[in-house]
Amino acid sequence: MYNWKKLSMRSAALVLGTALMLPALTANAATPYTTKDTDTFWKLSRQFNVPVKKLMAANPKVDPLNIYAGLKLVIPSNAAAMSKPAAAKEPTITAQSITTSSGQSLSFSKVMDIKATAYSDSAEENGKWGPVDYFGNPLKLGTIAVDPKVIPFGTKVFITGYDFSGLPSGGLVATATDKGGAIKGNRIDIFVPGSRSFVSGFGYQSVKVYILK
Repeated sequence: MYNWKKLSMRSAALVLGTALMLPALTANAATPYTTKDTDTFWKLSRQFNVPVKKLMAANPKVDPLNIYAGLKLVIPSNAAAMSKPAAAKEPTITAQSITTSSGQSLSFSKVMDIKATAYSDSAEENGKWGPVDYFGNPLKLGTIAVDPKVIPFGTKVFITGYDFSGLPSGGLVATATDKGGAIKGNRIDIFVPGSRSFVSGFGYQSVKVYILK
């Protein structure tokens, strides 16, 4: 004979256990997302509180340098919580000069709206010459690749408007000492220390480039 009391208790336990598991299942679920033109993996990692590496791993067929409007991504939601970074102090810009977040005063002669990408010191990105700029100097933070017809070699610039953890918050002083086959017109490529996978999270971003005197 069935012990209906025990059976009822087991059924209740099963229902309760299932209910307790639901939040975990929901927490581990992935969320579909349709990108906007200005999205990058780094921006999305901050928006959804998901580490960049986990976001890229969830979308292995997506080229981090080719995120365009309408692209379908998967946003993993089971990542550990990330602390929200403190807001960066923005530089003070007048008609003739910039005061950086560190208090440095810079005079400029021109400002340009530029499309920016980022590159690392990986062998895949630097070919047979290795991690050096056009003049043979080791790549370092502050090295940028340019189209010399637009920004001449040796030009010092201040770059602001980007959103990426691998670069100083508030802006970057850089020097045009490198070039690349794909860097034509109003384009720059910013060297960022770190692995290729990390740097690729920069994607394409619109920045302002101040040509310093």
